Amino acid sequence: MIDLGQSVILGIVEGLTEFLPVSSTGHLKIAEGLMGIPVDDQSVVGFTAVIQVGAIAAVLVYFFRDIVRIVGAWGRGIVHREARQEFDYKFAWWVIFATVPIVAAGLLFQSLVKGPLASLWVVAASLIIGSAIMWAADRFGSGKRTEADTTLTDAMLVGSSQILALLFPGFSRSGATISTGLLRGLDRVAATRLSFFLSIPALTGAGLYELKDALGGGLDVVPLLVGTVVSFAVAYGAIAWLLKFVAGHTFTAFVVYRVVVGAVLLGLLGTGVLSA
Repeated sequence: MIDLGQSVILGIVEGLTEFLPVSSTGHLKIAEGLMGIPVDDQSVVGFTAVIQVGAIAAVLVYFFRDIVRIVGAWGRGIVHREARQEFDYKFAWWVIFATVPIVAAGLLFQSLVKGPLASLWVVAASLIIGSAIMWAADRFGSGKRTEADTTLTDAMLVGSSQILALLFPGFSRSGATISTGLLRGLDRVAATRLSFFLSIPALTGAGLYELKDALGGGLDVVPLLVGTVVSFAVAYGAIAWLLKFVAGHTFTAFVVYRVVVGAVLLGLLGTGVLSA
């Protein structure tokens, strides 16, 4: 169903959009629709979830030193009581706790996510509505708190916001998490880095869970591997660019882009050029 050329295109789309606040799921569904790939087919849903692992691998490589430091602090805290006061030890637990809501929602709403909500109409509406929330967060968030000021409450709220992207493809996981961080008063870099760290367990788990559907749906392993590798390479570059970008810019460009894409998609659906 997905050939080698299509897998390269989808890998590029995934790598570019997974961590930018523009919705990777939405863009993947649009790309699939334009290429005539059924967006609601279970093996296709599985394929897109698996190539996300390539993007997650890019996060692991890019933040390798941070991850080693955090995991090391967590290990020391498990063994030594005095090490439990370290911020990195607490942060490791916060990431674990903040992942529980999205896991529970994924299991609970699986039939909705793979059924009625897997629609390009939902993608278009979510792109536009999510843009309004992102604009408000960027406009009214104080941006006075750094990464060192992050709390368990921040992590839980940001982690829980991933449910919006799960239920409404087009909302954007990174868009939802970054917006929530901004509304909590975190600065743009801190909100973006927290979004990255929370993406690791959530997206890795989703990719591994969907692997059986991707392989069991008749998809060739080679396109799956190619899409994943391409996703990794492109995502690594996107991560480096985004962290530099948010250090000195607002998210206005992303907001405008999302509204334009959502409006164009509504037009294509309304005129029958694309089917939902």
